[in-house]
Amino acid sequence: MADNEKSTDIPRSSGPSRRTALRGLAATAGGAALAASVGAGTATATGTHGVRTYVLVHGTHSAAAFWTAIGRELALRGHRVVAVDQPLHGTEKFIPKAYQAQDLRALATEPSPVAALTLDDFERRVTGAVRRAARLGGPVVLVGHSMGGLSVSRVADAVPELLSHICYMAAFCPSRSMPSLMDCASSPEGQHALNPLHQVGDPEELGVLRLNWRTSDRRELAAFKEMICADRTDAEFLRVLEGMQTDESMTAYADRAVGRAATWGRVPRTYLRFGKDRTLATQLQDRMIAEADELTPHNRFTVHDFPHAGHLGPSDPTRVTDVLHGLPL
Repeated sequence: MADNEKSTDIPRSSGPSRRTALRGLAATAGGAALAASVGAGTATATGTHGVRTYVLVHGTHSAAAFWTAIGRELALRGHRVVAVDQPLHGTEKFIPKAYQAQDLRALATEPSPVAALTLDDFERRVTGAVRRAARLGGPVVLVGHSMGGLSVSRVADAVPELLSHICYMAAFCPSRSMPSLMDCASSPEGQHALNPLHQVGDPEELGVLRLNWRTSDRRELAAFKEMICADRTDAEFLRVLEGMQTDESMTAYADRAVGRAATWGRVPRTYLRFGKDRTLATQLQDRMIAEADELTPHNRFTVHDFPHAGHLGPSDPTRVTDVLHGLPL
């Protein structure tokens, strides 16, 4: 880990409109093209670790390709890596015809199959991957970025016996006071996040939060960059945009994803806290960590603080890989 990063226990901490919260959800994607925007680095393994299987879960508007650079590093260190595409994401991605044509009037009303997706669908996809990974033998580590944290919590509730460690990478970890992603984003802490300037269409009518990543509006592009790529070059930012998808399920945003003490709460857990995250505010990260620790004080988060990292994480993926590679089981 870099000298300016540290592991620390975060102290415990003790709304606005739904539409305002929705605008904040848009940027929690994390960027499916992160792998193309940074180098893999040259860090070597530290210590001796047995072979593990890492199941990696992307965030909203994103895809499994988000994990390419980190997954490559884990594989080069001798581990198995399974990066999961959620339903209708990544290789199954739905692309509105009007998005390809940049017909904004039609894009505002074109129906989306993504609207039918629930968090149950996401959980089943990830649980299936975890079950198959467990059959390979060796410990399974489940990692989620951003919205992927919802699946981490749900899956750790469903099959805690199959998981040796769970990790939230600047990810949503709902609690009893904030049971869904929507509740987290609507909280006072969530309001410190930046929002996109525009949504396409009415999310309530479409059933999805739809964004036009191909916009030519300079103000909108500047807002996107500030939210997810403020610390990256313009070239890296464009590569990230290329991997984003337009639609994310409104139902999944509102579905409950609170880990239970007896199941989720018994799995060792780690949080990677990004100190300059403009989409999942650090204040919200701290509150989620504190409320999880209050539920299971006997099994608290181990927190690795990356004080200079934005929502995509450190530009050198080996810094994250070092932590994942060294997670205690």
